[in-house]
Amino acid sequence: MEYQYHIFSPYRVCPLGAHVDHQHGLVTGFAIDKGVDLWFNVCDGQKSKVEGQRSWAENHVHLESRTFEGTVDFDIDAPSQVKEHHWGDYARGAKFALRKRFELKRGIEGVIQGSLPVGGLSSSAAVLIAYVMAFAKANDVTLQPFEVVKIASEAEREYIGLNNGLLDQACIALGKKDELLFLDCDTNEYRHIQFGGGNSLPKQKEGLEGLFEIGIFFSGLTRSLVNSDYNLRVYECKTAAWNMLAYTDQPLKTFDKTFLRDIPKATFEKTRIAMPQRFARRAEHFYSEYRRVRQGVTAWETGNLKLFGKLSFDSCESSIHNYECGSPELIAIYEIMRQLPGVYGGRFSGAGFKGACIALVDPAYKEEIQQVLTVRYLEQFPEYEKTFQVFWVKSGDGARFL
Repeated sequence: MEYQYHIFSPYRVCPLGAHVDHQHGLVTGFAIDKGVDLWFNVCDGQKSKVEGQRSWAENHVHLESRTFEGTVDFDIDAPSQVKEHHWGDYARGAKFALRKRFELKRGIEGVIQGSLPVGGLSSSAAVLIAYVMAFAKANDVTLQPFEVVKIASEAEREYIGLNNGLLDQACIALGKKDELLFLDCDTNEYRHIQFGGGNSLPKQKEGLEGLFEIGIFFSGLTRSLVNSDYNLRVYECKTAAWNMLAYTDQPLKTFDKTFLRDIPKATFEKTRIAMPQRFARRAEHFYSEYRRVRQGVTAWETGNLKLFGKLSFDSCESSIHNYECGSPELIAIYEIMRQLPGVYGGRFSGAGFKGACIALVDPAYKEEIQQVLTVRYLEQFPEYEKTFQVFWVKSGDGARFL
């Protein structure tokens, strides 16, 4: 079938700013050149002129996937029903968030496909953004990029049930090739930062390709964030904030309006001894990651890739010991890669529950890194011989119509 529209919605990586967007922290990230493709036509209710090709009512949504089994069918103008725990929930979630703002009358028929295995690259956010953009296009709704970010994030929180912040959606919708996205999740202010102010790029290569590439090291495991400890960590961060407010006799806010960002680090230093240590560790990760992001942005602006990479490694250490995420498989990949020549830095990708690790790598060492990492990892986990994978990607532009 020929389709009139084609949206590419990229995956994302976050070298610094892990697990803090839901507490209104500071984050960084790249869109990458792999992602989700959505091809679609707008349903117009007209009978198909192509023999054997089915026509759909104007308000209908019909989706097929080249990645997952089954089809998805629902009406765009009907209230969203209970989740079906199926890949179609993301399309229903996009409809749910859009219908709170706009009248939707026209559906789409289309097919969606992901270009990398699921796990750690925010494929769910990429899919949601593609659906938001497609449904908006079908209904003549004009959205600015940050509106897409907020609508897709709301769909994931309120319909899918993942208590996320804006990191994933912002990288996917706002990303620019060869530029680091820096986002303040409290004010929603963001900027794109050129490496070294644009003055430190290799002369013989275009953009950052001669400076570094991004390694994606899949453990062989995939996971659902809603069924992981992701939401539990969010609640633990908020409980840490509540502890600090209570110990200093400050008014408590409702849980949904309680964020670590609103509490000075000095208050944490005064109260950390009094609160249960699991909550103190979550807060320690937030405040230390806030500092690392600020240092990392300066390192990127001044062209100090070595320091930027070290800070990314430090972020992963804090993810392991303070935020307490990471499966044995991910920790093994991290410990192997930080010893290898040519790896500037890296960390768990995404929430850090199974999934993948990412690394910023000197392209001259790619083959050696892939070979040594694969051998050493599979020595520890031979059961993943058929599912462990290494991919090399570059930074890319954000979600767009092609």
